[in-house]
Amino acid sequence: MKTVSTFQRLKDNNEKIAMLTAYDYSTAQVLDKAEIDGILVGDSLAMVALGYKDTYNITIDEMLIFIKAVARGAKNSFIIGDMPFMSYNLSVEQGLENAGKMIKAGANAVKLEGCNEHILNLVKRCVESGIPVLGHLGFTPQLMNTIGGHKIQGKTADNIELILDSSKKLEKAGCFGIVLELMPAESAKYITENLKIPTIGIGGGKYCSGQIVVTDDIIGKFTDFTPKFIKKYANIHDAVLLGVNAYKKEVKEGLFPSAQESFELNKEEKSKLKC
Repeated sequence: MKTVSTFQRLKDNNEKIAMLTAYDYSTAQVLDKAEIDGILVGDSLAMVALGYKDTYNITIDEMLIFIKAVARGAKNSFIIGDMPFMSYNLSVEQGLENAGKMIKAGANAVKLEGCNEHILNLVKRCVESGIPVLGHLGFTPQLMNTIGGHKIQGKTADNIELILDSSKKLEKAGCFGIVLELMPAESAKYITENLKIPTIGIGGGKYCSGQIVVTDDIIGKFTDFTPKFIKKYANIHDAVLLGVNAYKKEVKEGLFPSAQESFELNKEEKSKLKC
């Protein structure tokens, strides 16, 4: 069973941490069989699983449904629930209550974006209450409207130092790790080397302590758009389309179901039928 200690041990031993997203039972089972270190039930499911245009619309109640499904499928991987937009921003009490709901639903930890005074206080309260927290800096999707879109972060020395300062504050508050999103590899390397806790990159280059991407992106299932930092290891979309077209063709031609996929009525009962 993977725990927060697993992440720190891998970091201390200079072993890379492999994480992926999952939103459903069967995907979680596959990732668990592959012995993935951590599974993030990310708010990206708003777009990938529910078809929203961004992550703003998904609610805590929706997130809990998917966390429960993933927890049923993954028995060994460390499950992290992504706290959705405005589910932790109103007060520490609100954030702590919703984080607790995620843990009760089956998550082992929660992820929070940003590093203002409120976030730091919430991290401390969560950790004090037995809820591990993964931080998230760099490009933070829930702040996309104030950032001004999908912009690479950490492109200047001053900005890198600001992100490092925030990282150290999150580390001190109790985060067991920090996601670094959309930044030059050298920037993430500098931050990683100056932290005790592990960093998890997503579009942050190879020098982070580990990596996380959306599973549906790397297996070619989600095709609305493909980020630059994604490498496709499979093409599920085309494979499924091929199968569906073959099924449709056989149904239209009366080839499916065949006798092999059908059940036969007992001859004696068949003889009793009037027609």
